[in-house]
Amino acid sequence: MSKKILILLVVMNIFVVSGFSLREQPPGPKLTVINRHNQATIQIMDGDTIQLQLATPQPVTEQETINFFLDDFSMPVGSCVFPAGQTSCMTQPFQALGWHWDPNGNSPNTHTLFAINKSGQQVAQSESIEVAARPVVLVHGFISNWETWGLYLEPTGFLGSLGIQGFAVGDGQVPGKLNTGELLNPVGRTNTIGQNAEILGQYIQNVKQRTGAEMVDLVVHSMGGMIARYYIDRVMQDRDVAQLIMLGSPMGGSDCAVLPAALGFYLPASIEIRQSYMTEVFNQQITHRHGIEFYDLGGTAIFEAFKSPCTDIPNDTVVSFDSINAIPLQSDKFDIIHSNLTLSQPVFDSFVKPILQKTVNTFDLSEDPVLNPTVESSLQFTRIYTGHVDVNGSTELTINIDPDVSVASFALYDNSRSVTTVVRGASGKVIELSLEKNGFIKVDDPASLFYLGYGFQNPKPGPWKVTVMATDATPPEGTDFAISVYFVGGARLETDSNTLVPKIDEQVDLRANLSLNGIPLEITEGHAIIRSQDGKTETLEFSPGQDVSTSWSSKSAGIYAVDIIVTGLAPDGSLVERTNFLALVVQPDVSRQRITFNLVAVIVIVLILIILVLSASFWGLRKLVRRRNKK
Repeated sequence: MSKKILILLVVMNIFVVSGFSLREQPPGPKLTVINRHNQATIQIMDGDTIQLQLATPQPVTEQETINFFLDDFSMPVGSCVFPAGQTSCMTQPFQALGWHWDPNGNSPNTHTLFAINKSGQQVAQSESIEVAARPVVLVHGFISNWETWGLYLEPTGFLGSLGIQGFAVGDGQVPGKLNTGELLNPVGRTNTIGQNAEILGQYIQNVKQRTGAEMVDLVVHSMGGMIARYYIDRVMQDRDVAQLIMLGSPMGGSDCAVLPAALGFYLPASIEIRQSYMTEVFNQQITHRHGIEFYDLGGTAIFEAFKSPCTDIPNDTVVSFDSINAIPLQSDKFDIIHSNLTLSQPVFDSFVKPILQKTVNTFDLSEDPVLNPTVESSLQFTRIYTGHVDVNGSTELTINIDPDVSVASFALYDNSRSVTTVVRGASGKVIELSLEKNGFIKVDDPASLFYLGYGFQNPKPGPWKVTVMATDATPPEGTDFAISVYFVGGARLETDSNTLVPKIDEQVDLRANLSLNGIPLEITEGHAIIRSQDGKTETLEFSPGQDVSTSWSSKSAGIYAVDIIVTGLAPDGSLVERTNFLALVVQPDVSRQRITFNLVAVIVIVLILIILVLSASFWGLRKLVRRRNKK
C-alpha cells in the first residue's frame, strides 16, 4: 500500500471517529449593513444613512431585543426587536456619524459590527466594513476667496494629514463660487447672504456627487458662518451637514463693517455684517438647525479697550467674543487675530481637528435654541469721517472728544492700505503712536475691515486733529478712506425704529435721544443717512430737540444701511457728536408679485388663444383653397 493511500485512510478515519460530516453545515445568523438604496454593503462613508439587519436561518421562538456594537461593546450603534416566529430584524434608518474614527483619534482601515442578545451573548458579527472619512467643505468670509484655505487643502496640509478630502468653495474642484466682495472692485455689488447660501448648496451637492458622500462637515471663516447658517435654515432640503465649525464668525455682527459701508464699498455684504442687521434681523429669522451642532472659535488677542480699533473687548481685532456668543452654541477662545484664524496650525490642532474626529455617540441632536438677549454695547461712535487723499497729498479732519470719555479708539479703513496718519491731541501737540501706549496696529490684510488702529486712555477733551497722508505706495489716482472713533464713557445716543423689516411703502419711524450721565441733552442738529444696497444714498433731517424723530419709506425691496448722526451740546457748551448704525430690510410686496404673476399668466393664455385662432384660420383657409383648386 502506497504511503499516500495510507495517509488518506488515516484522515478519513479521523473524520468518522470525530463525527465530522462532509455535508455543508447550516448557516448561522448573518449581520449585514444595508445602505439607503436598500442594498447590502461593506463600504460606507461616515455619515451615510444605513440600517443594520440580523437574519437567522430559522425563525426565533420568542421575541428578543438585539443590540448592535461597533468594534467593541463600548460603542453601541443601534438595536432592533426580533419578533417571535420571524427570521430577521432591522434597525430604523440612522446616520453612521463618527464611524470613521476610534476614541483615540485613529482611523482603522476596517470596522466590525457585533450583534448581542439580551443575555449579553454574541449572536453574530459582520464582515469587515470599510468606513471612509466624510469630506469637508470650506467656506471663506468677507472680501476673501478659497485661497484663504491653502494650508487646509495642500496634499499634506491640515486635512490631508488626516486623510480627509477638502473642498473650498470657488477652488474649481467642483462648480460653485461665492461673491463676498472683490478687492479690486470695491464698488462692485456682492451677493446677499441668501444668494451665497444658494451657491453653497449647489457646491455641496457637487461635492456629494463627486465623492459619493451623503454628509459633509462645514468649516467656515468669518462671514462664511452666516452663509452656512442660512444654507442650513433656508436652503438645505434633507440634512447633509454633520456639523458647523466656525472660525471667528460674528454671530452678533461687527461694528468694524461700518467703515467700508460708509464708502459704499462691498454692498450689500458690508451692511449685513453690521451688528444691527445680525442681532435684530438675521438672528430673529435664521433659527433652524435641523439637529446640527454649531461651534465657533473666538480670537481674544485684544483685551484692552484703547487697543481695540472698532469693536468691544476681548476680540480678534474685528470680531468680539460677545459677538461669537450672540446665539447659543459651543464656543472656545484663542489668542489670535482674525486674519490668522485659517492659517494657524495650533487653531486647527486644538479646535478644528478634535471636532472633525468626533466618534460614535458624540453627535448630540442640537435643538433650535432660544435666542440670548441682546447685550448692549458700552461703545458709542462718532460719525464716520470719510475723505479722499490725492497722490502726494493729505487731508485733515477735526474730531471732537467730549468730557468724561475714558477711552477713544480710532480705526482707519483704506482699500489701498497705503496711507499714514498724524494725530494731534486737544493740546495741539503731535502724539507719537506706539503699540504699547496706543495699541497702534497695522493690518495689511485685504480682507480686514480696517487698516490702521490706535487708541487713547482718558483723552483730553476738545478738538483733535487727524491728518491722513499719502505715501509712496498710494496709487496715482489717490485713495478713499473712512475713519471711525468710538468712545467709552461720555454722552450716550439711543435710537429706535418702529420696525426693521418694513414692507414696501410702509412708514418707518426713526427716533433718537442724547444724554450725558442720565441727563437729556439738546440735539442741535441731526440727520439719518440711508444707503441702499445699490449704493444710492438719501438724507433725512431731524428737527432740533431732545427726543427727535423722522420718517421714511421705500418703494424698493432690499437691504438698507441707516446711520443716525446727531450733534448736541454738553452742559459746559462743548460739542457732542454720536452715531448709531441700523439696518433695514424692506420686504417685497407679495400681493404685487401675485398680481404681476397673474397678469403675465393672463397675457400668456391670451397669446396662446390668439395663436390657436390664427392656426385654425390658416388651416381652414388652406383647406378652402385646396377645394377650389380641385374644382
